[in-house]
Amino acid sequence: MVFRKILFVRLGVPAALALLPLAGMAQERATIQATATVVSSLTIVGNNNLQFGSVTPGVNKSVDKTTIGFAGEWEIAGAPTAEISMAFTLPDSLRTTDSLGAMRISFSSTDASYDNGTGGGQAAPAGVLNPNGPAAHRLGALGQMLVWIGGMVHPSISQTGGDYAADILLTVAYTGS
Repeated sequence: MVFRKILFVRLGVPAALALLPLAGMAQERATIQATATVVSSLTIVGNNNLQFGSVTPGVNKSVDKTTIGFAGEWEIAGAPTAEISMAFTLPDSLRTTDSLGAMRISFSSTDASYDNGTGGGQAAPAGVLNPNGPAAHRLGALGQMLVWIGGMVHPSISQTGGDYAADILLTVAYTGS
């Protein structure tokens, strides 16, 4: 029995050593790194409410997206030239503070626009946006974009007097493109 263990150890050790690389054999290896750059986060600020002012019962009133001081406005900032998706959440009516009165509001497919520094500002924007559907555009070379929106309110002939309001939400996100 002792003889078998010694024989096994004597035969097993050289066999195991044969599997190890010899000290005299050349080995080469190289290292790379995994890297990533995280882009700056997006920020969006509402600069101006969409303001219809005084409205007469039974008379529709619109505000054009190019009307400075009355059109709604957002300012977006992020990574230069990054593509972003934009989606509006639009109300179908404005409501009084007590929510008892409602006035219909609508938005056409050309009621929003944007400028990423390649246009002439609000009066001559870089492009038109359809606020009723999602859109993807690139931020400007400085990582900025302004977005404007207009619309139309439709007061009924018996519209109750008072102040009406509703939220208009613009959601933006990087697309990764």
